This record gives sequence, C-alpha cells and structure tokens, in this order.
Amino acid sequence: MKVLLVEDDVALARGMSEAMSREGMVVEHCHDGPSALQRVHDTGAPGAPGAVDVAVLDLGLPGLDGLSVLRQWRSRGRSFSVLVLTARGRWSDKLEAFQAGADDYLTKPFLMEEVVTRLRVLQRRQVGLPRPVVHQGPLSYDTVAATFSLDGQPLVLTAQEQRILAHLITRPGALVTRDELVRHVYARDFDPDSNSLDVLIGRIRRKLAPHALIHTERGRGYRLQHDHAGPTPD
Repeated sequence: MKVLLVEDDVALARGMSEAMSREGMVVEHCHDGPSALQRVHDTGAPGAPGAVDVAVLDLGLPGLDGLSVLRQWRSRGRSFSVLVLTARGRWSDKLEAFQAGADDYLTKPFLMEEVVTRLRVLQRRQVGLPRPVVHQGPLSYDTVAATFSLDGQPLVLTAQEQRILAHLITRPGALVTRDELVRHVYARDFDPDSNSLDVLIGRIRRKLAPHALIHTERGRGYRLQHDHAGPTPD
C-alpha cells in the first residue's frame, strides 16, 4: 500500500512514517497543501507509476488548507481513499470533510494502531473485498492484521515480500504488471534494478512451496491463482 501522509508537524510525521513503514506500507510525506496537490498531479491517474493508494490528510496545513486540497483532488478525478486526521473534533468539521470527499475521519490524539487499521480497511474497500480475510486455496490473508497463513500455519515474510503478496492476493486471478508491483514495493524516488523484483518473487514462491500459486506471464506480469491452468511458474 502506498500512503501519502500530508502533515505539517515534522516530528509527528516522522513518527507516523516510521510506524507505517514497519507495518509494510510505502510512505511519502508532504508538509503543506501545495506540495500535496503537486505530488498527486505529478503521478497522474490511479494505476500510474507512483500513484497514491490512500492518503492521510491533516486539515490545518500551511499554504492551502486540507479541505481545499481534498476538494481539488476530487474535482480532478482522484479517487484514492482519504483518511482525515485532525485535531478538529466538532460534528460540523466532520460533516464538511465528508462532503468534500473524505472516506474516514479520526481526531487527534490517536493511537497509531488505529490509524494503521483504518488504512487497511479503506484499502480493502477500495479494491472491493467484502470480508477482512481473503483466501486463495491454501493461502489466507488477514487484511486487518496484515498477516498471512499457509495451510493454516503462519507465513513469515519480509516487508517487501508482504507488500507483493498482499497486492497479488487482493486481486485474485488478475494480471498484475511488473510496474504495478514495483509501485507497491518501492518508494517513488527509488529505482530498483531489473532483477530485484524477480528475486523477491522467487523468495515468495519458495515460501509458498509446494503450492504453485504465483504464475508468470512472460513480458506481462504475474497472477496469483489456485489451480491455475495457464502459464506455469518459472
């Protein structure tokens, strides 16, 4: 999951970024309203390289307030989920945020665990998953706890492996391109070498053995599907 954190409190933003990164999220930080608008404008529509999956948006931002940022995102067709995170707790503030296009609203002070959980729920809804636990054959993924199990046993993954497998299992049977996977594994300004994704896919396959769940379509990308009858794994 790629998270855009828009927060002008540098110390708070640093702590939140570190906490979300530990939970397997790729986090980018903007400290004011204009930079948040520019960041989303630069990456284009959803699905483009570097596009945002979920945003955490403060309302009291320098340069341009959070509600104005949110309204401009929505007016430009940006449909990613937005969690408003602010000290403003009045119902009128919440109503205005939801009317502007917010998907969720949380007031400060907050527990970081709640922020992480709400972001995962928003991401699950965005990809159209009705239940918190996703199954694909012997593989299960708890989208709230962000944990995998294989044949009923916990599956130990690195943060990058977890991001890849989470992205694949929430799109069962769909072709996911290499560029799309890279977008969900690495930060926007990181340029991975051409072999790094192949190495990560290989590691995941070994951890899923003896089940062949990840299938390669050469030159196109990958599918995660149980009892797949198409191209065989490399």
